[in-house]
Amino acid sequence: MAALKKAGQQPGEFLTRHVNREWGDLSDEDRKENDYSLEHGFRLLSAYRTHAGDKLWIITESDRSVTTLLLPEEY
Repeated sequence: MAALKKAGQQPGEFLTRHVNREWGDLSDEDRKENDYSLEHGFRLLSAYRTHAGDKLWIITESDRSVTTLLLPEEY
C-alpha cells in the first residue's frame, strides 16, 4: 500500500488491467504462459510499474479464489 500511496495510485487501476489480460511488463513467454493458464486453470501473473517506478506483481491463484497485489520482494 505504501508503494501505491507514494505513486498516488489505487489498487483497482492495476487489478482492472490484470482482469482485462493486460499483463504488463512480462516477457512474451510469460504472456503465453498466462494465456495457457487461463484455458487450463493455472496461476496467473501480471507485473506493472507504478508512476513512482516501483514494481508490483499481481498473482491470481489457480483456483481463482485469491488475487494478491504485492511487491516482488514480498513474494
